[in-house]
Amino acid sequence: MLHSLDRRLLRAARDQATHLTGDPNHTVAAAAMDTLGRIHTGVNVHHFTGGPCAELVALGVATSAGAGPIVKMVAVGADGSVMPPCGRDRQVLMDQHPDCEVIVPTPDGETAIPVRRLLPFAYIHPDSSPERVVWFDGRYHAAIAAGHKTATTRFDDPIAVGAAWFVFEDADTLKRLRAEITSLEPRTMATLTDDDARLEGCAAASELRDGLRGHYPDLAEDSPLTLVRFRIAQ
Repeated sequence: MLHSLDRRLLRAARDQATHLTGDPNHTVAAAAMDTLGRIHTGVNVHHFTGGPCAELVALGVATSAGAGPIVKMVAVGADGSVMPPCGRDRQVLMDQHPDCEVIVPTPDGETAIPVRRLLPFAYIHPDSSPERVVWFDGRYHAAIAAGHKTATTRFDDPIAVGAAWFVFEDADTLKRLRAEITSLEPRTMATLTDDDARLEGCAAASELRDGLRGHYPDLAEDSPLTLVRFRIAQ
């Protein structure tokens, strides 16, 4: 259920956990991945006054390295088992890295899910202004970088107008481009046009619909979509 990059991140957290020495003040290790695919690790600092969790320490380590937005996070116990983030960590990630994916345990094994799904109906800090990230499959990098693809159609993906990092996931690597989201336009499968499709490098709306069904198999004709127009920053 984990992609190659997720497995690499999990290995890094487990490697960090092997350095825990049985000290009850340090019992959890975390690993965070930035938009360049670099991994930053940390361990918790338990204290009765509310010492930071491993995830928050990893965020501090990443910031000290000039990481920018974090795109993946995982925490493990001393035995290497994956631990879901506590409520405070979920809120911090939502406020500071709202496009981050978090690896969590499930009955079917570990999986990576967007942090917003870990905190439904979340409080949004009014003064937070995080850098935003938009995920793409690696095969779209060349077309977007060359300006041949100037839009993306999304379902259940809260993208905002303004500056963003476009992050392209391809096997064991990440690539990124600086971009500007210029507009968000409501669509459904039924209302997609050939003009919309051409913005994405497709020949016709039917081709775009087929592609969307590949990404989102449960889409209905009236499912709410967003046509996201963008330009690459110079």
